[in-house]
Amino acid sequence: MLNKIFTAEDFKEGQILLFDKPLGWTSFQVVNKVRWLIRKSCGIKKIKVGHAGTLDPLASGLLIICTGKFTKRIVELQGQEKEYTGTFTLGSTTPSYDLETEIDKTFPTDHISEDDLQKATEKFKGEIEQIPPVFSALKKDGKRLYEYARKGEDVEIKSRKVSITEFEVGTDNFPLINFRVVCSKGTYIRSLAHDFGQELSSGAHLSALKRTRIGDFKAEESLNIESFEKLLPSRENKPA
Repeated sequence: MLNKIFTAEDFKEGQILLFDKPLGWTSFQVVNKVRWLIRKSCGIKKIKVGHAGTLDPLASGLLIICTGKFTKRIVELQGQEKEYTGTFTLGSTTPSYDLETEIDKTFPTDHISEDDLQKATEKFKGEIEQIPPVFSALKKDGKRLYEYARKGEDVEIKSRKVSITEFEVGTDNFPLINFRVVCSKGTYIRSLAHDFGQELSSGAHLSALKRTRIGDFKAEESLNIESFEKLLPSRENKPA
């Protein structure tokens, strides 16, 4: 993929594009940027473009984008196993379970030992029940959960089953906990951070997150917007 110039026909027939989503961008902003670049460079009015699994604005890493006929594969790609790395901050929580909102509570961490941390990771391996964060795009009664949260409205969120096959933590920078997680579709790493803190009789929030793999697709194989632009035909070279 990195050694060719794409054509309009390539995108219409279908491409799977791997992007390293920048911090601060929504997944939809990346999709919209890619769509605009394709339309502009290839001189086409309409092209199907979609992503195969949202990343929060405060997360970076692998975002799969499909074009043309390959948008039919989005559901298949979304269902694949995912790997994340990042950091939990022990001793404090936020309403969103990450840094989107301010710290609302603090907790002691002096009682937590290395053994406690390793035992806690074991509690979250396998099939578990997880409650999604209220600051999420999931819908309830036709509204996004974050709409309720931002208005301060209480809403009942049902737990759902997710699977975590690998969960490793590093404690060199305690109370910052570096982690690696391999999990199923639908797993919220923010919720894992929150629940991990509770398991340790403390609190925690997600302070850094990168998606490193989806199925066999890896973050190190991904493009940024600038490198993608170089693979597009220049307008000067297109026939009149």
